Amino acid sequence: QYSFKEVFGTLVVQKELFDVVAKPLVEDLIRGKNGLLFTYGVTGSGKTHTMTGSPGDGGLLPRCLAMIFNSIGPFQAKRFVFKLDDKNGVDVQSEVEALLERQRREALPVPKTPAGKRQLDPEFADMINVQDHCKVEEVDEDNVYGVFVSYIEIYNNYIYDLLEEAPFDSIKPKWNSCNTPVRNGDFVPPQSKILREDQNHNMYVTGCTEVEVKSTEEAFEVFWRGQKKRRIANTQLNRESSRSHSVFIIKLAQAPLDADGDNVLQEKEQITLSQLSLVDLAGSERTNRTKAEGNRLREAGNINQSLMTLRTCIEVLRENQLYGTNKMVPYRDSKLTHLFKNYFDGEGKVRMIVCVNPKAEDYEESLQVMRFAEMTQEVEVARPVDRPLCGLTPGRRFRNQAFREELSRKLELRGGPIGAGPEEQSAAELFFQSFPPLPSCELLDINDDQTLPKLIEALEQRHKMRQMLAEEFAKN
Repeated sequence: QYSFKEVFGTLVVQKELFDVVAKPLVEDLIRGKNGLLFTYGVTGSGKTHTMTGSPGDGGLLPRCLAMIFNSIGPFQAKRFVFKLDDKNGVDVQSEVEALLERQRREALPVPKTPAGKRQLDPEFADMINVQDHCKVEEVDEDNVYGVFVSYIEIYNNYIYDLLEEAPFDSIKPKWNSCNTPVRNGDFVPPQSKILREDQNHNMYVTGCTEVEVKSTEEAFEVFWRGQKKRRIANTQLNRESSRSHSVFIIKLAQAPLDADGDNVLQEKEQITLSQLSLVDLAGSERTNRTKAEGNRLREAGNINQSLMTLRTCIEVLRENQLYGTNKMVPYRDSKLTHLFKNYFDGEGKVRMIVCVNPKAEDYEESLQVMRFAEMTQEVEVARPVDRPLCGLTPGRRFRNQAFREELSRKLELRGGPIGAGPEEQSAAELFFQSFPPLPSCELLDINDDQTLPKLIEALEQRHKMRQMLAEEFAKN
């Protein structure tokens, strides 16, 4: 007999599971805290189904994405305002710099479908059609937000980037009877990635592709692209058994608006970067039951080894907390535990969903899985996270918006209706027409040295006119 914080029956729906397990992690993410969610269990127990769902009933991953974008939708920064660096940090750019970067990237010969005209892959279109419109209450409306996603797999204790555009072949080289690889001139193995520690002692994967996304559809499309590259193979226990641990990482960057509530504050120390990692572990299994041979046997050995290291790390943490010992936790014995070392050290909440198959053949393995899962509940890992204080007045975004609307209304009242005829132009129209027109801001050539000086000159003239009008208004 085992006891757990929550037990879900065979008829539980995805929404109920999401509300209890994943929703608090998304709320923490938007409040600047990290989160980690594992699905763990025997091969064929429903881990991947729990994470991704099925047509018409999306799993935890699409529901997390939907909740994030429902919450921050109106407060998202323009693309490229946030810029991730190669050392697990983030920079903030002005909207002009972001516009220049957008134009530079659009000039590159890479065909891209505009987000509004993107055709969804019918394979997953139903999975992201989440109807309940779940969102976080009390989102900080004086912040702007940017979402980045990456997708990696840990296969045979090597880390691979599933979003890398380089040639990627999911079939390893053939092995001959002597257990040595057969040389194949056409085969180009993907380059494995290295784990590093950043200046805040957080672990990250170097050179990993991180894509900025602006909607649930765009984010899930990126996930699906990586999912097709994931290593899946037939075993005796499961026709489509995952042979690798997959990690989908959602990073949320947020920064406060300036005192006027117009532009993002250009101070790097005010940026908060939080992340939610969704991990679909490969199935734990006994190799004599899977009838694995050759490559499959080696894969199963590495899967079981990394899961065993995860167990060992949890056991040592539990022992240290229960008995006040200071034993070294063997994170480095496996890439899986090394990557998430910070979570176990208290950098965020960790949740584990244990999937159990009621099949009699899986009885022994299911007992092992539940024994381990029950023990993990005794480990306390979360600790409070301090957020930077910007010291600016709350509510500035909407106050600024209300001021503009009121100004526009007053101008309209003083000058008559905006839609008046040519003889009866409103004061607002005359006011705006008196300013010199803005030249074209489009940069088509990287060596263009005409457009920006013209734009600066026009803006300076408009600024002078505005000051003159303000002085005249003050006199009258």
